[in-house]
Amino acid sequence: MRFVWQFLAVMAVYALGGGAISAVKDDDWLALVVGLAAAVPAVLVYGWVVRRTEHRPALDVALEGAVTKTGWGVLIGGGMFAAVVVTLVASGHYDVDGFGSVTGALGLLGFMAGVAVAEEVVYRGVLFRIVEERTGTYLALALTGLVFGLSHLFNEHATLWGALAIAIEAGFMLAAVYAATRSLWPAIGVHFGWNFAAAGIFSTDVSGDDTGEGLLDSSLSGPELFTGGAFGPEGSVYSVGLGVLLTLVFLRLAHRRGNIVPLGSRRAAGVDSAAKLPR
Repeated sequence: MRFVWQFLAVMAVYALGGGAISAVKDDDWLALVVGLAAAVPAVLVYGWVVRRTEHRPALDVALEGAVTKTGWGVLIGGGMFAAVVVTLVASGHYDVDGFGSVTGALGLLGFMAGVAVAEEVVYRGVLFRIVEERTGTYLALALTGLVFGLSHLFNEHATLWGALAIAIEAGFMLAAVYAATRSLWPAIGVHFGWNFAAAGIFSTDVSGDDTGEGLLDSSLSGPELFTGGAFGPEGSVYSVGLGVLLTLVFLRLAHRRGNIVPLGSRRAAGVDSAAKLPR
């Protein structure tokens, strides 16, 4: 029942926040304000429902060290997408035609912040964490990663390959980040850093959605295998390969920290609010 209550609570906030953000997405300044504002209740409601149903503080959203952990995540997520773009540039598939829109980038900053927080609370905070207690880390990572990927089939220009790519490069990798750190802040940071770099800086489509223009006026061309086509670079083999690599790195880190839950253990891994990303 705690899963049911937690899932219903965070999904209600997710739906309300998503609706508010979608309603103002064509106004850059409102998108910035509403997106940032929507992120706050998502974290507060998650912390509240965990305390009510599990009779303990939600240490994975503890405020101590939150800025540092989120910052590390943003650097990793943004760096990941920048690495994909560098590969696309080197292979002749990504071109910059000039500067785009600063206000467009600000609007996308708010939009992506709201999305990253809400989705991490739902998929890693509730789904992965509770499923992991029953199935162990690896099976929970696979199951919730697939659910996360397939949920993107509802996006415009979505494809089955794109959804599977999201499952591998994001669903698996973000669960591994959470397993390694036992904190939602790094996962939120990675998710936001990747999405904002994709849309707000490099002006590419995100998960099949045309998010508008960011800082750069750019274009993609070439085989869908490398560019992702209308789904965006997240459907590129470059993104999938990089996501697999980082998933393995974070799972290795989780092993070293003793954060892997074995299959059939029926226990939760310790949530350490002091867990840090590697320097």
